[in-house]
Amino acid sequence: MKRQMWLNQLKVAIVEKDTALLELLLNDIPKLEKKEDIESAIVLLGEATRLVQSLKDETQKSMRQVKKNIDFLKSGVADTPAKFDITS
Repeated sequence: MKRQMWLNQLKVAIVEKDTALLELLLNDIPKLEKKEDIESAIVLLGEATRLVQSLKDETQKSMRQVKKNIDFLKSGVADTPAKFDITS
């Protein structure tokens, strides 16, 4: 029963792109004995791997874009020399 529930939760985590649930499930993998459970787990874990890699790639792309945006914004700000206002 626990094995089937684990497999179902793994499916849900993949469909919902829930990396927190994936992490929890990967930290508590049950002992799978039935051939079909093992085969399902292999397929699902392969899909989870592809999902995590895809999310990692998206994050890297977003981080590069953020860095470009920051660099662009910094390039538009002129470096102003420090002035002392002693006219008071």
